[in-house]
Amino acid sequence: MDGSAPEGHRDDVRGLSRRGLLGIAGATAAAAAMGGLVGGSTPAQAAETLPGRKPTSTAGMLVTLLGTAGGPPAQADRYGISSVLTVDGRNYVIDCGRGAVSRYMRAGLSMPDLTAIFLTHLHSDHTVDYFAFPLLAGGVVGAQGFLSPIGVWGPGASGLPSQISGATGTTPGTVEMTRLANESFAASTTFFLDEHFFADPASMLTVHDVLPPASAGASASNPAPTMEPFAVMEDDRVKVTATLVPHGAVWPALAYRFDSDHGSVVFSGDTAPTPNIIRLAAGADLLLHETADFAALPKLGYPEAVIEHIKLVHTDVGDLGAIAKAADVRALVATHLSPVDPSVVPDHVWRKKLRESGRAAGYDGRLTLGSDLMRIEVGTARRR
Repeated sequence: MDGSAPEGHRDDVRGLSRRGLLGIAGATAAAAAMGGLVGGSTPAQAAETLPGRKPTSTAGMLVTLLGTAGGPPAQADRYGISSVLTVDGRNYVIDCGRGAVSRYMRAGLSMPDLTAIFLTHLHSDHTVDYFAFPLLAGGVVGAQGFLSPIGVWGPGASGLPSQISGATGTTPGTVEMTRLANESFAASTTFFLDEHFFADPASMLTVHDVLPPASAGASASNPAPTMEPFAVMEDDRVKVTATLVPHGAVWPALAYRFDSDHGSVVFSGDTAPTPNIIRLAAGADLLLHETADFAALPKLGYPEAVIEHIKLVHTDVGDLGAIAKAADVRALVATHLSPVDPSVVPDHVWRKKLRESGRAAGYDGRLTLGSDLMRIEVGTARRR
């Protein structure tokens, strides 16, 4: 477990249709052992905790939802999509939506315990607070900072031409995005360094571009072919694997699986229904899956073309039960909610649709609506 990046990764220290999905569910259910999915004590259990309260134990495996909102528009009731996986007291951040740093601190998590950041894809609602971690906390002495470099894993460059004003090159991957972000804050960093404060933020990161193995045959024109999961990272606490998921024009778009001695957790990233998620999440203790309520989208006043696009690149809440059953996961938490406005889809409606989804698919595990600052204990941990 040396943390080295396997084939398909470039490192730089610096610088399905619903019918098809249901078919997968039926075939997988027939072949899988279903024991352990029912009962009063599931291996992954959710309980809302007081904001700012630190977990009572540093051992085991715990997920904290920092933000659960889908989409770039800011919303008062939910913060941007971001989660933290804590394994034996070390923290792994998955996606960095709006407010991720503030919510990390609000959740009572320790910045010195931050070990790594993983980005599922490079849409702004998943990355806007990414560079805020090293910019605000890298090299800061005390409980509000981390003093040694953390690892970062995120999608490599797509190769697509950049469409921003005045651009002449292609869109950056995570390594290049980090370098550009650091350059944009050069004035602040220079002033602090001249006054002997802080550190160069980029020096506090070891950044890796994640690309699938060439054997997958993936490209911007074939962004998520059916494939086996591939290795991303392994340290003394977790082994991380990934797969490609379909999310419109985005490439690469990734889902991650974390396996430890305490259990297994999968983060879907943004995705339409895909057999790649079923393979990646097979037998996991917990699947955190994005979702949208397609029936409610017309209430947002979007043009019909926008609504149809959302339906093509996301997963309807009505499909989550079938996905959970097909993957044989012990519990699923719905997150990255869209529409996020509770006046459009109240929480009780989300929960009702989750229950209906589970019943329709014959899924006996736990389906939970994610909420900001919710904590979910994984594996052998008990509900608090």
